[in-house]
Amino acid sequence: MDEVREIVRAVERHHRWLRECLPMIASENVTSPAVREMLVTDFGHRYAEGQPGERLYEGCRYIDEVELRCVELAKDLFGAEHANVQPVSGVVANLAALTALTEPGDVVMGLRISHGGHISHHEISAPGVRGLRVEFLPFDEEDMNVDVDAAVRRIEEVEPRVVILGASLFLFPHPVEEIAEAVEAVGGCVLYDGAHVLGLIAGGEFQDPLREGAHVVTGSTHKTLPGPQGGIILCGRELGDAIDEAVFPGLVSNHHLHHVAALAVALAEFKRYGRRYARATVRNARALAESLHAEGLNVLCEHLGFTRSHQVAVDVSEHGGGAEVARRLERANILCNKNLLPGDDESEAEDPSGIRLGVQELTRLGMGPSEMEYVAELIADVVLDRRGVDEVREDVAELRREFQEVEYGLGDGVGAHEWPRFADWS
Repeated sequence: MDEVREIVRAVERHHRWLRECLPMIASENVTSPAVREMLVTDFGHRYAEGQPGERLYEGCRYIDEVELRCVELAKDLFGAEHANVQPVSGVVANLAALTALTEPGDVVMGLRISHGGHISHHEISAPGVRGLRVEFLPFDEEDMNVDVDAAVRRIEEVEPRVVILGASLFLFPHPVEEIAEAVEAVGGCVLYDGAHVLGLIAGGEFQDPLREGAHVVTGSTHKTLPGPQGGIILCGRELGDAIDEAVFPGLVSNHHLHHVAALAVALAEFKRYGRRYARATVRNARALAESLHAEGLNVLCEHLGFTRSHQVAVDVSEHGGGAEVARRLERANILCNKNLLPGDDESEAEDPSGIRLGVQELTRLGMGPSEMEYVAELIADVVLDRRGVDEVREDVAELRREFQEVEYGLGDGVGAHEWPRFADWS
Protein backbone atom coordinates (compact mmCIF):
# COMPACT_ATOMS: atom_id res chain seq x y z
CA MET A 1 0.00 0.00 0.00
CA ASP A 2 3.02 2.31 -0.14
CA GLU A 3 1.89 3.68 -3.51
CA VAL A 4 -1.55 4.53 -2.13
CA ARG A 5 -0.03 6.26 0.90
CA GLU A 6 2.19 8.40 -1.32
CA ILE A 7 -0.74 9.36 -3.56
CA VAL A 8 -2.89 10.31 -0.59
CA ARG A 9 -0.07 12.26 1.02
CA ALA A 10 0.52 14.22 -2.18
CA VAL A 11 -3.16 15.12 -2.35
CA GLU A 12 -3.15 16.07 1.33
CA ARG A 13 -0.09 18.29 0.77
CA HIS A 14 -1.93 19.97 -2.10
CA HIS A 15 -4.94 20.67 0.13
CA ARG A 16 -2.77 22.05 2.94
CA TRP A 17 -0.88 24.27 0.51
CA LEU A 18 -4.03 25.64 -1.12
CA ARG A 19 -5.33 26.68 2.30
CA GLU A 20 -2.37 29.09 2.43
CA CYS A 21 -2.67 30.41 -1.13
CA LEU A 22 -4.58 33.11 -2.98
CA PRO A 23 -6.13 31.12 -5.88
CA MET A 24 -6.50 33.61 -8.74
CA ILE A 25 -6.48 31.37 -11.81
CA ALA A 26 -9.32 32.87 -13.86
CA SER A 27 -10.50 29.49 -15.18
CA GLU A 28 -10.98 27.82 -11.78
CA ASN A 29 -13.36 27.94 -8.85
CA VAL A 30 -14.16 25.97 -5.73
CA THR A 31 -17.38 24.01 -5.28
CA SER A 32 -19.55 23.84 -2.18
CA PRO A 33 -19.63 20.78 0.09
CA ALA A 34 -23.12 19.99 -1.24
CA VAL A 35 -21.80 19.83 -4.81
CA ARG A 36 -18.82 17.73 -3.76
CA GLU A 37 -21.10 15.21 -2.09
CA MET A 38 -22.63 14.45 -5.49
CA LEU A 39 -19.21 13.77 -7.02
CA VAL A 40 -18.64 10.77 -4.74
CA THR A 41 -22.05 9.13 -5.20
CA ASP A 42 -22.75 5.82 -6.93
CA PHE A 43 -23.66 7.79 -10.06
CA GLY A 44 -19.92 7.83 -10.82
CA HIS A 45 -19.99 4.06 -11.33
CA ARG A 46 -22.87 3.91 -13.82
CA TYR A 47 -23.64 4.27 -17.52
CA ALA A 48 -26.59 6.07 -19.10
CA GLU A 49 -25.96 6.43 -22.82
CA GLY A 50 -28.59 8.45 -24.65
CA GLN A 51 -31.19 10.95 -23.48
CA PRO A 52 -33.43 10.50 -20.41
CA GLY A 53 -36.19 8.03 -21.20
CA GLU A 54 -34.25 6.71 -24.21
CA ARG A 55 -31.27 5.06 -22.51
CA LEU A 56 -29.30 2.15 -23.91
CA TYR A 57 -28.74 0.88 -20.36
CA GLU A 58 -31.14 -0.30 -17.71
CA GLY A 59 -31.07 0.96 -14.13
CA CYS A 60 -31.38 4.66 -15.01
CA ARG A 61 -34.73 5.64 -13.45
CA TYR A 62 -33.16 7.96 -10.85
CA ILE A 63 -30.36 9.05 -13.13
CA ASP A 64 -33.03 10.20 -15.58
CA GLU A 65 -34.80 12.11 -12.82
CA VAL A 66 -31.62 13.97 -11.88
CA GLU A 67 -30.60 14.76 -15.44
CA LEU A 68 -34.04 16.08 -16.35
CA ARG A 69 -33.97 18.29 -13.25
CA CYS A 70 -30.49 19.52 -14.23
CA VAL A 71 -31.69 20.40 -17.74
CA GLU A 72 -34.70 22.29 -16.41
CA LEU A 73 -32.54 24.25 -13.97
CA ALA A 74 -30.15 25.19 -16.77
CA LYS A 75 -32.98 26.30 -19.06
CA ASP A 76 -34.48 28.37 -16.26
CA LEU A 77 -31.22 30.06 -15.21
CA PHE A 78 -30.19 31.00 -18.74
CA GLY A 79 -33.60 31.49 -20.33
CA ALA A 80 -32.85 28.78 -22.90
CA GLU A 81 -35.39 26.68 -24.77
CA HIS A 82 -32.99 23.73 -24.88
CA ALA A 83 -30.04 22.61 -22.75
CA ASN A 84 -27.65 19.69 -23.03
CA VAL A 85 -25.64 18.93 -19.86
CA GLN A 86 -23.77 15.90 -21.19
CA PRO A 87 -20.51 17.38 -22.58
CA VAL A 88 -17.61 16.37 -20.36
CA SER A 89 -15.73 19.63 -20.95
CA GLY A 90 -16.07 23.04 -22.53
CA VAL A 91 -13.93 21.96 -25.49
CA VAL A 92 -16.23 19.00 -26.12
CA ALA A 93 -19.20 21.38 -25.91
CA ASN A 94 -17.57 23.60 -28.55
CA LEU A 95 -16.80 20.65 -30.81
CA ALA A 96 -20.38 19.36 -30.46
CA ALA A 97 -21.81 22.77 -31.32
CA LEU A 98 -19.55 23.08 -34.36
CA THR A 99 -20.52 19.56 -35.43
CA ALA A 100 -24.19 20.50 -35.27
CA LEU A 101 -23.76 23.85 -37.05
CA THR A 102 -21.22 23.11 -39.81
CA GLU A 103 -20.03 20.74 -42.49
CA PRO A 104 -16.34 19.92 -43.06
CA GLY A 105 -14.77 22.57 -45.25
CA ASP A 106 -16.90 25.43 -43.89
CA VAL A 107 -15.32 28.67 -42.73
CA VAL A 108 -15.65 29.87 -39.13
CA MET A 109 -14.35 33.06 -37.58
CA GLY A 110 -12.96 33.65 -34.09
CA LEU A 111 -10.40 35.65 -32.15
CA ARG A 112 -6.66 35.12 -32.18
CA ILE A 113 -5.22 33.70 -28.97
CA SER A 114 -3.33 36.95 -28.41
CA HIS A 115 -6.68 38.74 -28.64
CA GLY A 116 -8.22 36.49 -26.00
CA GLY A 117 -9.47 33.64 -28.17
CA HIS A 118 -9.46 30.17 -26.68
CA ILE A 119 -7.45 27.34 -28.20
CA SER A 120 -10.71 25.49 -28.97
CA HIS A 121 -11.61 28.26 -31.44
CA HIS A 122 -8.58 27.43 -33.60
CA GLU A 123 -7.69 24.86 -36.23
CA ILE A 124 -5.35 23.04 -33.82
CA SER A 125 -8.42 22.14 -31.72
CA ALA A 126 -12.17 21.75 -32.28
CA PRO A 127 -12.47 23.48 -35.69
CA GLY A 128 -9.58 21.41 -37.02
CA VAL A 129 -11.12 18.20 -35.74
CA ARG A 130 -14.30 19.12 -37.64
CA GLY A 131 -12.30 19.99 -40.76
CA LEU A 132 -13.12 23.71 -40.69
CA ARG A 133 -11.10 26.66 -41.90
CA VAL A 134 -10.60 29.49 -39.39
CA GLU A 135 -10.46 33.19 -40.25
CA PHE A 136 -9.75 35.76 -37.55
CA LEU A 137 -12.06 38.51 -36.39
CA PRO A 138 -10.68 42.07 -36.49
CA PHE A 139 -9.88 43.27 -32.99
CA ASP A 140 -9.62 46.65 -31.27
CA GLU A 141 -6.51 46.21 -29.13
CA GLU A 142 -7.08 49.39 -27.12
CA ASP A 143 -10.63 48.45 -26.11
CA MET A 144 -9.85 44.71 -25.88
CA ASN A 145 -12.92 43.82 -27.93
CA VAL A 146 -14.09 42.90 -31.41
CA ASP A 147 -13.76 45.77 -33.89
CA VAL A 148 -17.40 45.82 -34.95
CA ASP A 149 -17.18 47.82 -38.19
CA ALA A 150 -14.15 45.93 -39.47
CA ALA A 151 -15.67 42.60 -38.39
CA VAL A 152 -18.91 43.27 -40.25
CA ARG A 153 -16.95 44.05 -43.42
CA ARG A 154 -14.88 40.90 -43.03
CA ILE A 155 -17.98 38.77 -42.43
CA GLU A 156 -19.48 40.08 -45.67
CA GLU A 157 -16.27 39.10 -47.50
CA VAL A 158 -15.68 35.69 -45.92
CA GLU A 159 -19.32 34.56 -45.46
CA PRO A 160 -18.54 32.29 -42.49
CA ARG A 161 -20.88 29.53 -41.45
CA VAL A 162 -20.19 30.35 -37.77
CA VAL A 163 -18.71 33.29 -35.91
CA ILE A 164 -17.35 32.32 -32.50
CA LEU A 165 -17.62 35.01 -29.84
CA GLY A 166 -16.53 34.74 -26.22
CA ALA A 167 -12.95 34.49 -25.08
CA SER A 168 -10.40 33.15 -22.64
CA LEU A 169 -9.17 36.64 -21.76
CA PHE A 170 -12.62 38.21 -21.51
CA LEU A 171 -12.84 41.66 -19.93
CA PHE A 172 -15.92 43.15 -21.60
CA PRO A 173 -19.17 41.92 -23.21
CA HIS A 174 -18.84 41.13 -26.90
CA PRO A 175 -20.99 42.84 -29.59
CA VAL A 176 -23.31 39.88 -30.06
CA GLU A 177 -26.22 41.77 -31.59
CA GLU A 178 -24.17 43.51 -34.29
CA ILE A 179 -22.23 40.37 -35.21
CA ALA A 180 -25.37 38.19 -35.25
CA GLU A 181 -27.07 40.58 -37.66
CA ALA A 182 -24.07 40.52 -40.00
CA VAL A 183 -23.55 36.77 -39.97
CA GLU A 184 -27.24 35.97 -40.40
CA ALA A 185 -27.22 38.13 -43.54
CA VAL A 186 -24.72 35.71 -45.10
CA GLY A 187 -26.52 32.58 -43.89
CA GLY A 188 -24.44 31.90 -40.79
CA CYS A 189 -24.87 31.95 -37.03
CA VAL A 190 -23.17 32.94 -33.80
CA LEU A 191 -21.64 30.48 -31.34
CA TYR A 192 -20.97 32.23 -28.03
CA ASP A 193 -18.37 30.52 -25.85
CA GLY A 194 -19.39 31.67 -22.39
CA ALA A 195 -17.07 29.36 -20.45
CA HIS A 196 -15.55 32.13 -18.37
CA VAL A 197 -18.64 34.23 -17.83
CA LEU A 198 -21.54 31.76 -17.50
CA GLY A 199 -21.99 32.62 -13.83
CA LEU A 200 -21.95 36.33 -14.56
CA ILE A 201 -24.53 35.80 -17.33
CA ALA A 202 -26.79 33.73 -15.07
CA GLY A 203 -26.32 36.32 -12.33
CA GLY A 204 -27.35 39.21 -14.59
CA GLU A 205 -23.98 40.98 -14.40
CA PHE A 206 -22.46 40.62 -17.87
CA GLN A 207 -24.60 40.21 -20.99
CA ASP A 208 -27.40 37.91 -22.13
CA PRO A 209 -26.10 36.35 -25.35
CA LEU A 210 -29.21 34.33 -26.20
CA ARG A 211 -31.39 37.44 -26.00
CA GLU A 212 -28.80 39.45 -27.96
CA GLY A 213 -28.81 37.07 -30.92
CA ALA A 214 -26.43 34.17 -30.23
CA HIS A 215 -27.77 30.95 -31.72
CA VAL A 216 -25.81 28.62 -29.41
CA VAL A 217 -24.08 29.25 -26.07
CA THR A 218 -21.46 26.81 -24.83
CA GLY A 219 -19.29 26.75 -21.77
CA SER A 220 -17.51 24.87 -19.08
CA THR A 221 -19.29 24.67 -15.76
CA HIS A 222 -16.53 25.44 -13.26
CA LYS A 223 -15.39 29.07 -13.62
CA THR A 224 -17.72 31.91 -12.63
CA LEU A 225 -20.38 29.22 -12.57
CA PRO A 226 -18.98 27.33 -9.54
CA GLY A 227 -19.97 23.80 -10.45
CA PRO A 228 -18.09 20.57 -11.19
CA GLN A 229 -15.72 20.39 -14.13
CA GLY A 230 -17.68 19.67 -17.30
CA GLY A 231 -19.52 21.36 -20.16
CA ILE A 232 -22.95 22.63 -21.17
CA ILE A 233 -24.72 23.72 -24.38
CA LEU A 234 -27.70 26.11 -24.52
CA CYS A 235 -29.72 26.92 -27.62
CA GLY A 236 -33.15 27.44 -29.16
CA ARG A 237 -35.61 24.60 -29.62
CA GLU A 238 -34.96 24.41 -33.37
CA LEU A 239 -31.31 23.37 -32.84
CA GLY A 240 -31.96 21.00 -29.95
CA ASP A 241 -32.04 17.72 -31.88
CA ALA A 242 -28.90 18.55 -33.85
CA ILE A 243 -27.03 19.48 -30.67
CA ASP A 244 -28.16 16.34 -28.85
CA GLU A 245 -27.12 14.08 -31.75
CA ALA A 246 -23.73 15.78 -31.97
CA VAL A 247 -23.15 15.11 -28.28
CA PHE A 248 -24.46 11.53 -28.34
CA PRO A 249 -23.67 9.40 -30.20
CA GLY A 250 -21.27 11.82 -31.87
CA LEU A 251 -18.79 12.75 -29.15
CA VAL A 252 -19.83 11.40 -25.75
CA SER A 253 -20.73 7.88 -24.69
CA ASN A 254 -21.11 7.80 -20.93
CA HIS A 255 -21.30 11.39 -19.76
CA HIS A 256 -19.99 11.22 -16.18
CA LEU A 257 -23.26 10.98 -14.30
CA HIS A 258 -21.80 12.17 -11.00
CA HIS A 259 -20.94 15.40 -12.82
CA VAL A 260 -24.56 15.81 -13.87
CA ALA A 261 -25.78 15.33 -10.29
CA ALA A 262 -23.20 17.81 -9.01
CA LEU A 263 -24.08 20.32 -11.73
CA ALA A 264 -27.76 20.06 -10.83
CA VAL A 265 -26.94 20.99 -7.23
CA ALA A 266 -24.66 23.83 -8.38
CA LEU A 267 -27.40 25.25 -10.60
CA ALA A 268 -29.93 25.02 -7.78
CA GLU A 269 -27.46 26.85 -5.52
CA PHE A 270 -27.00 29.51 -8.15
CA LYS A 271 -30.73 30.15 -8.34
CA ARG A 272 -30.57 31.13 -4.66
CA TYR A 273 -27.19 32.84 -4.39
CA GLY A 274 -26.08 33.56 -7.96
CA ARG A 275 -27.07 37.19 -8.32
CA ARG A 276 -25.33 38.22 -5.09
CA TYR A 277 -22.26 36.19 -6.01
CA ALA A 278 -22.03 37.57 -9.56
CA ARG A 279 -22.47 41.13 -8.31
CA ALA A 280 -19.77 40.66 -5.67
CA THR A 281 -17.41 39.08 -8.21
CA VAL A 282 -17.61 41.97 -10.68
CA ARG A 283 -17.28 44.50 -7.86
CA ASN A 284 -14.16 42.72 -6.58
CA ALA A 285 -12.59 42.57 -10.04
CA ARG A 286 -13.01 46.32 -10.46
CA ALA A 287 -11.63 46.96 -6.97
CA LEU A 288 -8.60 44.77 -7.64
CA ALA A 289 -7.92 46.46 -10.99
CA GLU A 290 -8.21 49.96 -9.53
CA SER A 291 -5.93 49.05 -6.63
CA LEU A 292 -3.30 47.44 -8.88
CA HIS A 293 -3.35 50.56 -11.02
CA ALA A 294 -2.91 52.73 -7.93
CA GLU A 295 0.07 50.57 -6.92
CA GLY A 296 1.74 51.48 -10.21
CA LEU A 297 1.06 48.41 -12.35
CA ASN A 298 0.04 48.61 -16.01
CA VAL A 299 -3.55 47.33 -15.88
CA LEU A 300 -5.23 47.15 -19.28
CA CYS A 301 -8.22 49.29 -20.28
CA GLU A 302 -8.14 52.05 -17.69
CA HIS A 303 -10.26 54.20 -20.02
CA LEU A 304 -13.08 51.63 -19.84
CA GLY A 305 -12.91 51.03 -16.10
CA PHE A 306 -10.48 48.10 -16.49
CA THR A 307 -13.04 45.24 -16.52
CA ARG A 308 -16.68 44.22 -16.41
CA SER A 309 -16.00 40.55 -15.75
CA HIS A 310 -14.14 38.53 -13.10
CA GLN A 311 -10.82 39.07 -14.87
CA VAL A 312 -8.05 41.64 -14.70
CA ALA A 313 -5.25 41.81 -17.29
CA VAL A 314 -1.86 43.28 -16.38
CA ASP A 315 1.03 44.02 -18.73
CA VAL A 316 4.20 43.02 -16.84
CA SER A 317 6.58 43.15 -19.78
CA GLU A 318 8.73 45.72 -17.93
CA HIS A 319 9.01 43.47 -14.88
CA GLY A 320 10.32 40.25 -16.41
CA GLY A 321 7.34 39.16 -18.52
CA GLY A 322 4.31 37.06 -17.78
CA ALA A 323 6.04 33.72 -17.28
CA GLU A 324 8.63 35.06 -14.84
CA VAL A 325 6.13 37.17 -12.89
CA ALA A 326 3.68 34.26 -12.59
CA ARG A 327 6.49 32.07 -11.23
CA ARG A 328 7.49 34.70 -8.66
CA LEU A 329 3.89 35.13 -7.58
CA GLU A 330 3.50 31.37 -7.19
CA ARG A 331 6.50 31.32 -4.86
CA ALA A 332 4.60 33.89 -2.79
CA ASN A 333 1.52 31.58 -2.87
CA ILE A 334 -0.37 33.89 -5.24
CA LEU A 335 -1.61 31.67 -8.06
CA CYS A 336 -2.34 33.24 -11.45
CA ASN A 337 -1.32 32.49 -15.01
CA LYS A 338 0.82 34.06 -17.68
CA ASN A 339 -1.20 35.33 -20.63
CA LEU A 340 -0.68 36.55 -24.17
CA LEU A 341 -1.69 40.16 -24.73
CA PRO A 342 -2.30 42.05 -27.98
CA GLY A 343 1.02 42.57 -29.72
CA ASP A 344 2.55 39.33 -28.42
CA ASP A 345 3.93 36.82 -30.90
CA GLU A 346 1.72 33.74 -30.63
CA SER A 347 4.66 31.52 -31.61
CA GLU A 348 6.32 32.56 -28.34
CA ALA A 349 3.37 31.78 -26.07
CA GLU A 350 5.67 30.46 -23.35
CA ASP A 351 6.95 33.97 -22.69
CA PRO A 352 3.99 36.38 -22.98
CA SER A 353 3.89 39.94 -21.76
CA GLY A 354 0.94 39.66 -19.40
CA ILE A 355 -0.69 37.95 -16.47
CA ARG A 356 -4.41 37.23 -16.08
CA LEU A 357 -5.98 37.45 -12.64
CA GLY A 358 -9.40 36.14 -11.63
CA VAL A 359 -11.30 37.01 -8.45
CA GLN A 360 -14.16 34.49 -8.70
CA GLU A 361 -12.64 32.04 -6.21
CA LEU A 362 -11.52 34.68 -3.69
CA THR A 363 -15.06 36.07 -3.87
CA ARG A 364 -16.51 32.61 -3.18
CA LEU A 365 -14.26 32.43 -0.12
CA GLY A 366 -15.86 35.59 1.23
CA MET A 367 -13.37 38.30 0.28
CA GLY A 368 -14.59 41.77 -0.62
CA PRO A 369 -13.22 45.09 -1.94
CA SER A 370 -11.10 45.82 1.15
CA GLU A 371 -9.34 42.46 0.76
CA MET A 372 -8.86 43.19 -2.95
CA GLU A 373 -6.94 46.34 -2.02
CA TYR A 374 -4.64 44.30 0.19
CA VAL A 375 -4.26 41.55 -2.41
CA ALA A 376 -3.24 44.23 -4.95
CA GLU A 377 -0.61 45.48 -2.51
CA LEU A 378 0.77 41.95 -2.07
CA ILE A 379 0.89 41.38 -5.83
CA ALA A 380 2.64 44.71 -6.39
CA ASP A 381 5.16 43.88 -3.66
CA VAL A 382 6.23 40.85 -5.69
CA VAL A 383 5.97 42.31 -9.20
CA LEU A 384 7.79 45.53 -8.29
CA ASP A 385 10.33 43.75 -6.02
CA ARG A 386 9.37 45.88 -3.04
CA ARG A 387 9.60 42.98 -0.59
CA GLY A 388 11.01 39.48 -0.54
CA VAL A 389 8.88 36.59 -1.72
CA ASP A 390 9.19 34.76 1.62
CA GLU A 391 7.88 37.78 3.52
CA VAL A 392 4.93 38.20 1.15
CA ARG A 393 4.12 34.49 1.38
CA GLU A 394 3.76 34.79 5.16
CA ASP A 395 1.31 37.67 4.74
CA VAL A 396 -0.66 35.68 2.15
CA ALA A 397 -1.01 32.77 4.57
CA GLU A 398 -2.09 35.15 7.35
CA LEU A 399 -4.79 36.65 5.09
CA ARG A 400 -6.08 33.22 4.08
CA ARG A 401 -6.53 32.07 7.67
CA GLU A 402 -9.64 34.22 7.84
CA PHE A 403 -11.10 32.92 4.56
CA GLN A 404 -11.37 29.15 4.51
CA GLU A 405 -15.06 28.44 3.95
CA VAL A 406 -17.14 28.49 0.79
CA GLU A 407 -19.88 31.12 0.70
CA TYR A 408 -22.77 31.63 -1.74
CA GLY A 409 -23.54 27.93 -1.59
CA LEU A 410 -24.94 25.01 0.40
CA GLY A 411 -22.87 22.95 2.79
CA ASP A 412 -21.85 22.06 6.31
CA GLY A 413 -19.06 24.54 6.92
CA VAL A 414 -16.30 22.32 5.57
CA GLY A 415 -13.29 24.40 4.55
CA ALA A 416 -12.82 25.17 0.88
CA HIS A 417 -9.72 23.00 0.50
CA GLU A 418 -10.39 20.32 3.12
CA TRP A 419 -12.31 17.87 0.93
CA PRO A 420 -12.32 14.90 0.81
CA ARG A 421 -11.69 13.85 4.40
CA PHE A 422 -9.00 11.26 4.00
CA ALA A 423 -8.65 8.05 5.93
CA ASP A 424 -5.60 7.61 8.16
CA TRP A 425 -3.07 6.01 5.81
CA SER A 426 -0.10 6.41 8.15
